[in-house]
Amino acid sequence: MHDAKLKLQLRILWDEEIAIGPGKAQLLEAIQRTGSISQAAKSMNMSYRRAWQLVETMNHSFQQALVETQKGGTHGGGAHVTNFGEAILSQYRQMEQNAHHVIEYDFQAIAQFLKQ
Repeated sequence: MHDAKLKLQLRILWDEEIAIGPGKAQLLEAIQRTGSISQAAKSMNMSYRRAWQLVETMNHSFQQALVETQKGGTHGGGAHVTNFGEAILSQYRQMEQNAHHVIEYDFQAIAQFLKQ
């Protein structure tokens, strides 16, 4: 028997762009961990260019920047998730949990009819 798994993916759209979704949330978490867009991208098997595009989309979608960068210098460059970015990420993760909880019953009702 195969176990049915509920995989819920929330995306918040702004002006036809995904302001934040599962991949962008993971990228924010990776930037928090590594302190670098480049290292975050590498840890996700994503190109630096793609990661930078996702960061730019997030920063342009919200009233404040979610990620700030520092130019290279004596101590090198880097990036960090702003306090605002951390708040958005936290609220997004809470939305995921809330949505998962709300639809769990309906999911179970459908899952029982999936092929064995």
